[in-house]
Amino acid sequence: MNDKSRPVIVLAGNPNVGKSTIFNSLTGMHQHTGNWSGKTVANSEGIWKLNERKKEALIRYPGFIQQGYMEVQLIDSPGCYSLEVSSAEEVVAKEQICDPSCQGIVVVCDGTCLERNLILALQILSYRKDVILCINLMDEVRKKGIKIDTALLEKILGVPVIETESKKKRETRLKLCEAVTKLIESKRQENNVVGYNIGLLESPETLAQKAEDISNRVVEYNDEGFITNKLDKWLTNPAFGYPIMILMLLVILWITIKGANYPSEVLGDLLFSLETPLYDAIIKAGIPIAASQMLVFGLYRVLVWVVSVMLPPMAIFFPLFTLLEDWGLLPRIAFNLDRCFSCCKACGKQALTMCMGLGCNASAVVGCRIIDSQRERLLAMVTNSIMPCNGRFPILIGIIAMFFAAESGFKSAVMLTFMIILAIVMTLFSTKILSKTLLSGENSSFVLELPPYRKPEIGKVIIRSIFDRTLFVLGRAVVVAAPAGALIWILANVYIGDSSIVDLCARFLDPIGQFIGLDGVILVAFILGIPANEIVLPVAMMIYQSQGTLAEVSNLMFFKDLLIENGWTTLTAINMMIFSIMHWPCATTLLSIKKESGSWKWVIISVIVPLSMGCLLCFFTTMLYRFFL
Repeated sequence: MNDKSRPVIVLAGNPNVGKSTIFNSLTGMHQHTGNWSGKTVANSEGIWKLNERKKEALIRYPGFIQQGYMEVQLIDSPGCYSLEVSSAEEVVAKEQICDPSCQGIVVVCDGTCLERNLILALQILSYRKDVILCINLMDEVRKKGIKIDTALLEKILGVPVIETESKKKRETRLKLCEAVTKLIESKRQENNVVGYNIGLLESPETLAQKAEDISNRVVEYNDEGFITNKLDKWLTNPAFGYPIMILMLLVILWITIKGANYPSEVLGDLLFSLETPLYDAIIKAGIPIAASQMLVFGLYRVLVWVVSVMLPPMAIFFPLFTLLEDWGLLPRIAFNLDRCFSCCKACGKQALTMCMGLGCNASAVVGCRIIDSQRERLLAMVTNSIMPCNGRFPILIGIIAMFFAAESGFKSAVMLTFMIILAIVMTLFSTKILSKTLLSGENSSFVLELPPYRKPEIGKVIIRSIFDRTLFVLGRAVVVAAPAGALIWILANVYIGDSSIVDLCARFLDPIGQFIGLDGVILVAFILGIPANEIVLPVAMMIYQSQGTLAEVSNLMFFKDLLIENGWTTLTAINMMIFSIMHWPCATTLLSIKKESGSWKWVIISVIVPLSMGCLLCFFTTMLYRFFL
């Protein structure tokens, strides 16, 4: 497999420590590098021309040149956390690290979190002694005021230890060239015997304790590092982590609700004010009245609803969400939820995709690619739509404001937080059921890297969240909602006898709706809201008022009176919120599931799972409510 005419050196290390950057610098290749764990998923091989990179290093070791070792075959192995293989990356990495034909291993560590990186280094040292420890990102180490005693670390481990940083490429190449040259020369002089120390891997607990002991001896943290450790102990503690996580969610939702109300109203008024001039212009253009009404009162009005309802909260929620991500809090939230998903026989990475679902379920389904196991990826995709996305927030916020919280933004945020907690619980429950039935199997181990806390770059966060997330999601919703607006208008304006098609559908579904504490109008509104959940409430009001177009709701209390006149009670409002969380995914999410799973089977299952849970929970709530009241 390897070219035996060249010595083979393997770069090893945890994900996200800069291995690929060092590899590119040494080989001149331009492998893509990124700040995502598991970015390298297969070996990358290149030729490291030692003599061309640093002739002065070779002059110091003439025996090396005499043997003709002018080049080294350098292998960038996949990032891994352990040699106790549990993923495809770790299998590939272990094969290369333990390969007897390899002349040496360069273990690259992140100097800002040396303790965690030392676990893999200690495991490798239990297999072989021909190792060089490369402490990378020393520029970040200095910025954080951390001090590392490399001389003492070298003495403790018994292998060479060098310091490198990405900005000083020339110095990095020279240091590695000298260290690798020494290693190969020593092995040549001892007939290639030196280097093997095969033994049994110690338990993870023992290795972690050893790494901690070594780190305490060689690493000196400043106050910032001390504070970081204290923060992690609080945020990842089972007793305190969950309350802190809920509190952060509550604050974000409160800011989103308070901040989006006025912009939504202003944007809606502005866009609706253009409706009449647009209609007049279309009529003057000679388009028939029926077609003009369909375009303006159907297609355009739905677009106005989607834009005015979605844009302001997304423009607030996504930047706040991105700030948590950049600061380093999101991985810690996933760390807490990992315990729960492990109990459900699912991968801990599902916690990350579930959090993404709060923004957009379709984007979260695509994000499930970070999960290696096909079984666990399907678990995450099928259950992701239970998390209320940004498009369902208006339904929840509207119902809460009308029936429970009135003008209290904080109370609305508390109730919305409770609904999200319910969604998390039901996601875990459905994951557990699926993992015991359709998608049975053992969960893969998951080691989540907790990155250092970083001060977010506010400007970049705002730009990235607006253009990469807000406008992207909004544009996709608009494309799907536009034809839906035309269809809704047709169904509401085409009559069979004395009733429109949409009224007939509502009457047909009313017995089913009443059985689970809803009504036929609500079910029709959700069916017509498949392209975009934002239009569910206005569609319901349109049917209740027997109008042929979506109505402009400027006063929620007027809407509340209309709902009460049509038989709504507190029970209806509660079940409406439950059903808005657990029903079928939107059209964009369904298409994403089809694309990612490659089968309509999983699209159908993704509809059945949340819908059945929503109907059962609504029925249970109805029975309970009627029993006590």
